Amino acid sequence: MESSLPSTQILDSGDSAERKNEAKNYNEVMSTFPKVKGLNGYDYYLYQGFWYAPFFLEGLLSVQERFNPQSTDIFVASFPKTGTTWLKALTFAIVTRSRLSGSTTSSLLTKMPHDCVPFLEYDLAQNPSNRDLAIPLVSTHVPYTCLPKSIISSSCKIIYICRDAKDAFVSLWYFLARLQMSKNVEPLPLEGAFELFCNGIANFGPYWDHVLGYWRASFEFPEKILFLTYEEMKQDTAAHVKKLAEFMGCSFTLEEEEGGEVQKIISMCSFEKLSSLEVNKNGKCLLDISIPIPNSIFFRKGEIGDWANHLTPEMGARLDDIMERKLKGSGLKLPRVQA
Repeated sequence: MESSLPSTQILDSGDSAERKNEAKNYNEVMSTFPKVKGLNGYDYYLYQGFWYAPFFLEGLLSVQERFNPQSTDIFVASFPKTGTTWLKALTFAIVTRSRLSGSTTSSLLTKMPHDCVPFLEYDLAQNPSNRDLAIPLVSTHVPYTCLPKSIISSSCKIIYICRDAKDAFVSLWYFLARLQMSKNVEPLPLEGAFELFCNGIANFGPYWDHVLGYWRASFEFPEKILFLTYEEMKQDTAAHVKKLAEFMGCSFTLEEEEGGEVQKIISMCSFEKLSSLEVNKNGKCLLDISIPIPNSIFFRKGEIGDWANHLTPEMGARLDDIMERKLKGSGLKLPRVQA
């Protein structure tokens, strides 16, 4: 999700005894891992080189052990707050467009994108049947090297999106701050969160290792992994919508293109359209946790370069320098968004 979901535990009322025992076992395993205080005040645990909030780590351990993908599955992968909501909306609209005819309304107009595309380490970790098998999309924030081996060894496709680290950090901090305030908890000051982020401490972080994992895999398996940047998608959305459709095996026909289908999808999935929908202004998601999350916190600005309104030039230069050093030699040059 464009998110870092809370580490709030699922309510006990609907849990089976087996699920409770499984959670207890995972908690015992997690207690042996290194931990630090994370951006949202919870402990983050270090596992296979990445930091996780406990709720997500429990889900990851579960899917690593037992998840079996469909051969046709397409995974929408991202680090939190790098364009996840938009990419989920676009991919969902593209693969379901043939279902729409006449007055049929897309689910995107009545459900938020995160409810349209289930999360591997949340929805499917809780119950593998939490999905519509007719729709091949599954989302994840899990780093490539930590994905279940059943996914990596399969014929599944992966679409990955990333963005300038400065914008990613600011968007993540705002999301967590709004999430904390919705629970009447004082958020971590931006400066303190920035220090943690620069040290690689973030849910599913370090950010640079998350990006590099998918970048290197996209070179090794170009037919299976599509690597995108938020900035390039914003610059030429139509070309990327067509690229997404082709990669997912549902290219637009000439008739569809001439009929304006690409532009219709772009318009329906735009920040302006999605953020103005009733479900995204006043609805909530994750209704099975103790404090459901307001959908509105997933929609802030969707702009490129907003970091300059929140970070000093020195902070921006520091993060740019970190990214340059970490990506050196990889061949990856992420767009560097200037003030």
